[in-house]
Amino acid sequence: MIPLALLLAAATAPVRGAETTTQLTRTDAIVWDDALCLPAPNDSTAHRGLAGVFAGKAGGRLVVAGGANFPGAMPWEGGEKRWYGDVYLYDETDGWKTFPGALPHPAAYGVSVTLPQGVLCIGGCDASRCMDEVFLLTVENGAPRITEWPPLPAPLANAAGCLAGGKVYVAGGSESMTPAKATKRFFTLDPAAPAAGWRELPAWPGPARGYAVAAGQSDGMDNCFYLFSGRDYDGDAPWTIHRDAYRYNPRLRTWTALEGDFPVMAGTAAPFGTNHILFFGGKSHDETVSDNALRLYHTVTGTMTETDVEKSSFILPVTTAVVSDGRDITIASGETAPGIRTPVILRGHVDDDLHRMGWLDILVIVLYFLSLAWIGWYFSKKQKSTGDYFKGGGRIPWFIVGLSIFGTSLSAITFMAIPAKAFATDWSYLLFNAGIILVVPLITAVFIPFFRRLNVTTAYEYLELRFNALIRVVCSVSFIIFQIGRMAVVLLLPSIALNIVTGIDIFLCIGMMGVLSLAYTLMGGIEAVVWTEAVQVVVLLGAAVAVVCSIAFQLPEGFRTIFTAAGDAGKFSLGESFFDLRQPTIWTVLIATVFTNITTYGTDQTIVQRYLTTDSEKAARKGVYTNAALTVPASLLFFLLGTALWAFYKFHPQELSMSIADSDAILPWYMSTALPRGVLGLVIAGLFAAAMSTLSSSMNSAATAFVTDIYRKVRPDRDERHMLSAARWATFVLGMVGILFAVVMASWDIKSLWDEFSKFLGILLGGLGGLFLLGLATRRANATGALCGLAGSIVVQTLVTQHQWVNLLLYSTTGFIACFAIGYVVSLATGGSDPRHTDNLTIYKTKNEL
Repeated sequence: MIPLALLLAAATAPVRGAETTTQLTRTDAIVWDDALCLPAPNDSTAHRGLAGVFAGKAGGRLVVAGGANFPGAMPWEGGEKRWYGDVYLYDETDGWKTFPGALPHPAAYGVSVTLPQGVLCIGGCDASRCMDEVFLLTVENGAPRITEWPPLPAPLANAAGCLAGGKVYVAGGSESMTPAKATKRFFTLDPAAPAAGWRELPAWPGPARGYAVAAGQSDGMDNCFYLFSGRDYDGDAPWTIHRDAYRYNPRLRTWTALEGDFPVMAGTAAPFGTNHILFFGGKSHDETVSDNALRLYHTVTGTMTETDVEKSSFILPVTTAVVSDGRDITIASGETAPGIRTPVILRGHVDDDLHRMGWLDILVIVLYFLSLAWIGWYFSKKQKSTGDYFKGGGRIPWFIVGLSIFGTSLSAITFMAIPAKAFATDWSYLLFNAGIILVVPLITAVFIPFFRRLNVTTAYEYLELRFNALIRVVCSVSFIIFQIGRMAVVLLLPSIALNIVTGIDIFLCIGMMGVLSLAYTLMGGIEAVVWTEAVQVVVLLGAAVAVVCSIAFQLPEGFRTIFTAAGDAGKFSLGESFFDLRQPTIWTVLIATVFTNITTYGTDQTIVQRYLTTDSEKAARKGVYTNAALTVPASLLFFLLGTALWAFYKFHPQELSMSIADSDAILPWYMSTALPRGVLGLVIAGLFAAAMSTLSSSMNSAATAFVTDIYRKVRPDRDERHMLSAARWATFVLGMVGILFAVVMASWDIKSLWDEFSKFLGILLGGLGGLFLLGLATRRANATGALCGLAGSIVVQTLVTQHQWVNLLLYSTTGFIACFAIGYVVSLATGGSDPRHTDNLTIYKTKNEL
């Protein structure tokens, strides 16, 4: 008698060769193609398919290896299972190539992980034993090559495994064929150092299991290993399907049980986007028939959406492997019913439906751009000297300066990154952003009086007066180079995010923001920059308020839902209170914010320049107070925005695309899919405002540093008219270099190079706060000590960065302290400086102006 499973499999067999589309979210769909099949063996007209294969990508080819099936008769007909050692390679140009017996031995039901160098095949079994062998399968000259890797500490078959955070993890499975018993073994291997071998880690806090499903994905903070479902079995005893799940955090070395139902035993899974895991099929009950469903889990909101697939379209196999690059999916053969294999290589492509702007959005953005251009033109008529161009003639109102300082400290990256951080984690970084209030007394009592009374144009002029010209030039050049790179990143990253979610061309975004910012900065100098920043702050904050209100209107009980759901999930936490400088605890954040804000508000030319644009020291202080008064509520607003986004997608998971590859794109994604026309234009204008405020500040401040610290030394005999022309040329050249650098980064995909470059410059500039305080707070510090302190801070920060002795928030703190301490000790060791030469240059004597 033919079993029900076989009848059902035959009755629901799909018609092959046609494309099928499966809608996953409102904007994501997978277009499936089942036309590709394993090549037929020499002795048959069609391949019967394989279960338990190793699969992955190597040398640009799809690799399918090993596996098992019933070649003669089905198991209920007395057929015997056969294991294989064949390797199949496929690419679009050459098609299939078969290499019989290319594996060291027939094997199936192991774990396969795609690495950059090839497919790592781990464990498995044959008819008689479970295996501990591990080998790397690569492709050389069109043929497979096997390289042995360190074996597992114990043989494992039917285990789950994946790559997570650069490490390979394997969990569960069974160690023997008779009796077959599920285990709780958990191993890890670093593929960058395979010779170190496997390590066993503490197991999950749940029952033993085999046939589980694993995936590596970020939980919003760290790349983690996820273990789902599986079944517990012990010989001939009845087995039970588990529907639980666990997350292992490699950094914390802890397991966490996840809330929810995960009926995916023996299925497959792959990570998508920044926080999604997509499950293909699996079994939810003890029945023989598998669920033909796609399930999408979001690791941050903890939500699961499910889409059933008609079996008349295709059947999602189990006990196989999936290969995915985040956009294309390949499910290699597998089992469609007990004993029944499919030769089909099921392929899918994720297609997203990007939303485009309407004419009303474009009109709002154009009006915003025209207003900025008018401001630049208006102030261009007031630029008569470098004093006007760089310091606004000292005539800018204090409240406008305060808005400008606030706008300068923000950027489009911040506008996106803070909500994205609050969405993914909690409010741990709130104190870091609002930390300016802790250092306002120091800035207003020490730094502003010095810069005002010395009548400097750049912060680095003080370094020459206190130490020597070499230190001034080194710091100024470093600042200029850093600002060029900063311009490029501030242009590129929001352009990428907007391209992802709206389809606006990256180069068009770079061009619009870069050229317009350059135009009004070039014409109007610092006055145009400061006044446009004030306008941009209003637009930016208005955009944030509009988004928060829009989200509240779309939730069941408005703001009550946001605060209740987020509060229950701990999203308002300010961090842990224990003292550990390696973790972002409250103490770490508080220490970091003090030193970071001293460096930013006391030495950064883009901020210091604002202190010099008012008509008095009192007005400059008021500007800083205004900035501090804005920073606290604005920080609360941006963190609330991220929490509101979390609540929205918690209640509307189908609205969140799994195609978002940039974690900072969560806000632009909401903007493009949920905001009404016109409001979208306003919020995009706010995003542009955040970028352009930082961009124009970088252009003007870099030009200020170049002309004042470098060009005037080379051409000291030139008059003010010439210097004003040089200032405009410097603005134009440095601005264009920054724009072109952004274009190059977008064209060549060298963002990782910039990451390393900015890290290096950050290490160099990190000690500046300590250098300034060394000059201000000590009488005995000299130029030799200052140079040694700056060099020593670079060494210390390099070591701290490499060994990660402290949390990354504290990198500027270590540089600050190292520069000050080393500089002071070396100064004393080299005789110090004559206190008479430091009159009016330290906090101990400032009454007499120079």
